[in-house]
Amino acid sequence: MTRGTGSSWRIAWVAASLTACAVLAACGPRASAPALAPAGIGANARDASWEAAAPTGLGAIQHVVVIVQENRSFDDLFQGFPGANTVSSGLNSKGQTIPLQPIPLEAPWNIDHEAKEFFQACDGAPRGRNCKMDGFDKETTFGTHPPANLQYAYVPHSETKPYFDIAKQYVLADNMFPSQLDESFESHQYIIAAQANRAVDGPVGEYGCGDPSAMVLTLLRDRHYGPRESPCFTTPTIGSELDAKALPWRYYAANPSDLGALWSAYRASSYVFNGPDWTADVINPSAVVLKDIGKGHLAAVTWVTPTCKTSDHASCLSNEGPDWVASVVNAVGESKFWNSTAIFIMWDEWGGWYDHVPPPYLDYDGSGIRVPLMVVSAYAKKHYVSHVQYEHGSILKFIEDTFGLARLARSDTRANSPAGDCFDFSAPPRQFVPIPTTLKPEHFIDAPPDPRPPQPGID
Repeated sequence: MTRGTGSSWRIAWVAASLTACAVLAACGPRASAPALAPAGIGANARDASWEAAAPTGLGAIQHVVVIVQENRSFDDLFQGFPGANTVSSGLNSKGQTIPLQPIPLEAPWNIDHEAKEFFQACDGAPRGRNCKMDGFDKETTFGTHPPANLQYAYVPHSETKPYFDIAKQYVLADNMFPSQLDESFESHQYIIAAQANRAVDGPVGEYGCGDPSAMVLTLLRDRHYGPRESPCFTTPTIGSELDAKALPWRYYAANPSDLGALWSAYRASSYVFNGPDWTADVINPSAVVLKDIGKGHLAAVTWVTPTCKTSDHASCLSNEGPDWVASVVNAVGESKFWNSTAIFIMWDEWGGWYDHVPPPYLDYDGSGIRVPLMVVSAYAKKHYVSHVQYEHGSILKFIEDTFGLARLARSDTRANSPAGDCFDFSAPPRQFVPIPTTLKPEHFIDAPPDPRPPQPGID
């Protein structure tokens, strides 16, 4: 797609979406018509004027930062958090009670988490409904000599201390579910587009555009596998909506040669990959976000995705994820942007780890097994556990309502926004208190590339 073609498609799509909103009233009360940007508008032009003219949205929010981590269930990562719905044991397929065992983030084992593994773990009929949550022992494990019942685990609290510290100061949501039921490729599409174009499991070949031979399976309405399709999509995204309103966005991702580049969601957007946004708004490596904030640069909407070492993903052989996330939070908190920013910290999917809460059936491809969500802001409630049901579309809805954007798909239309239960905009902004870390920002800024070969089960 050429730049000119991309601009024409964007204008046509926005016009169509506005018409649909008017007819169906599906875009919500704040989804006002976006002012179209001039064709071919560049990132520098957007950055020069947007803060003065952008709507403040929900209270004083002018910046939304979405920090995306990898593959942890709620029971695995926040086991025992005060006031949260967690358990210390779970049932297996034989009816046995299995105590959750401490498995550190850097352990060399992994768990399969394709759609078929979801169906086994859920153990519900038909095809993942009415989940009993007792089939996790049937999931395939990877690595040399994994312990028995690897799937039934929690991360030791000594490693999750930065996460617990953040949750104790702000909001932890214990009823958050991925909008999709399987792997990271689809999850990251839901994070930017509220859908995954029917894709399921990981692509064979490149995770996105640029590889004509790449293919990914699809999921049918009856939750059986369908024909393959290209993992290069033309569906609209939040990025295309922000472009149409001349609002800046940035997507910080691992270097393309690194394993963490699998989680660079906009690679699967033809509009972005084949247009100016790919070089202007997709920024590598991820740690550049720390330098940009330090220099006084923060877009209206920012996604921060990790490297393998900072991701919390099983078999990445690292426990740097909590310090990485805390470093990004500290960078925003200690900047001029603190009083105007909402930070969402989420994990894209469960990664095979046990969780006891049955996921609600929301659609043929969702929802998935429960994951954590944290909300950080000068206006976030203090030491609060939200029990409201959220999904990936909830964060999109918050972004849309803040900046007056249209709904994208079913997920963000049906989802509950965190604005209602996680924030108190009637209170004055509170002062930021830094999150203690062991690793300093320079550790991540100066980190060498991480071009390790793919490990089994990393998606």
